[in-house]
Amino acid sequence: MGTRDSSEFFHDPSMLSSNAGQVRKSLSIKPNADGSGYFISLSVVNNNLKTNDRFTVPVTTAEFAVMRTAFSFALPHIMGWDRFTNRPSESISQSPSKVVPQLMEAEWDR
Repeated sequence: MGTRDSSEFFHDPSMLSSNAGQVRKSLSIKPNADGSGYFISLSVVNNNLKTNDRFTVPVTTAEFAVMRTAFSFALPHIMGWDRFTNRPSESISQSPSKVVPQLMEAEWDR
């Protein structure tokens, strides 16, 4: 994401049901006018409760760089993608694994 780029993500928890559109969540990242950073906004619109909650945080370019690096490392681990994309080659490691198999289970396997 460049210094003038913006991103917006939407989520409707009831998208495929009769309650679609009643609750809408969005996360947006927009650049400051002077290019010194970004505004990160989280909003939740609940038409059932007639509420509109918004939370906006200004973030400097340096803070955003740290967050992007941290998320690019943490997100694959949180989602469990690292278990499938970072498998070591069988020929590289001949020593037995020291990891307890029960600890290797993914959260959704339980």
